[in-house]
Amino acid sequence: MITVRGLSKIFGKSTVLDNVSFTLRKGEAVSLLGANGAGKTTLLRLLCGVLSPSSGCVFVDGEDISLNRVQVLEKIGSVQENSPLYDYMTVYEFLSFAAGMHRLSAENFSRRLEELMRIFDLAPVINKKIAELSKGFRHRAGIAAGIIHNPEILLLDEPAEGLDPNQKYALNAFIKSYAKQGIVLLSTHIMEDVEAVSSRILLLHEGKLIKDTTPARLKHLLPGNDLSAVFRRLTSQEGRYAESLY
Repeated sequence: MITVRGLSKIFGKSTVLDNVSFTLRKGEAVSLLGANGAGKTTLLRLLCGVLSPSSGCVFVDGEDISLNRVQVLEKIGSVQENSPLYDYMTVYEFLSFAAGMHRLSAENFSRRLEELMRIFDLAPVINKKIAELSKGFRHRAGIAAGIIHNPEILLLDEPAEGLDPNQKYALNAFIKSYAKQGIVLLSTHIMEDVEAVSSRILLLHEGKLIKDTTPARLKHLLPGNDLSAVFRRLTSQEGRYAESLY
């Protein structure tokens, strides 16, 4: 379980995240929505320990990340948008490197490698350099590295960006399957993927959490049940409907 309490992040004079609180539980696939600049990536970076909060706390299974960082973060797998994949490495070398970062034994790495090759169909590219991979295989390799240590919690930043429909379908199937045994929090702009995988939505607007609800409930805020239309209305700069639509 992740518990976020009063989380804020200030860069200079800009408050990027403002007093955000929520709880994520095992079995949930949660979509993090918001317009560009809403604070989504900053929130994910705070949750995975890349950034430290200006105020507030993040607890994983009751433990404060700031007080027990290394041990707590072993429970988290994170795949950031455009994260470096070390193009000069082969997929095998990259996954071996990720396993070493998490201090996996040779036996555990061998077992996880076999599992991940099957899940992500990496066998055809396992000995290819990452520079030679298609965008779809790069995504798969990045996610595989992020979960090499079998974390309870998976954080994904725009994981479907640039994928074709078949690749998106495979990714969504993986997310739904993974959420059955843990927690998945993904930042995305693709509303059809939100509806396909998410049991819950966290909607950020100008650094504030303005909605914590289900896709079905969010759709019903406007006639037509159009999730994209509701998103536009709640996050529009002109309308300022965020406080009035409930």
